[in-house]
Amino acid sequence: MRVKKGFELREVCGEHIIVAYGRENIDFNKVISLNESATFLWKAVCDKEFNAEMMADLLCQEYEVDAETASKDAQALLDEWTKVGLVCC
Repeated sequence: MRVKKGFELREVCGEHIIVAYGRENIDFNKVISLNESATFLWKAVCDKEFNAEMMADLLCQEYEVDAETASKDAQALLDEWTKVGLVCC
């Protein structure tokens, strides 16, 4: 997976959100708010190929979380990012 071009992380009033720019995302009308761990993962993977396993490993390295929980959380986040169109294969 890769983050699609035309999306970037911004901080607005202390909140981290994903904003769309460019012609290819002209129909994107959602505001995606990220919590601390999702922001950490976005920053870690936004310029490279990644998958849920890599995201889970990053969570385990950064936070005190067991591998099973990290795996479930990473897959859920990746599923959500895919559903809203932030990532592509």
